[in-house]
Amino acid sequence: MDSEQMELTEKNATFINNTKLADKKVCVVGTTTMKAIETAATIGGKVKPYAGWTNKFIFPNYDFQVADAMITNFHKPLSSMLIMACAFGGFDLIMKAYEEALNWKGPKGEKYRFLTYGDAMLII
Repeated sequence: MDSEQMELTEKNATFINNTKLADKKVCVVGTTTMKAIETAATIGGKVKPYAGWTNKFIFPNYDFQVADAMITNFHKPLSSMLIMACAFGGFDLIMKAYEEALNWKGPKGEKYRFLTYGDAMLII
């Protein structure tokens, strides 16, 4: 797993915190964003501004503080991004989604595209 540089501005932290206070849902787009907001999370599910590097490794049984949903790609097997998706959505449900994606063929024979520029899934 690589470290990643991130920045969560005061403006975005305030927006996220106000969204949570209004009892609305926060949907994170991408595993890097998830890692960033979880790095900036405080006890109680709020975030604080942060700029720097993170090497946070999120794996099953992780207690997510901020996000209620996540959009992410179909990642490589055994990658840290796939492990994070499993931590968020549950291992069995994510593996079922992968199996479905691998076996699905559209009316014109099209298949799901995997990896960075592939199809995505919404995990609620």
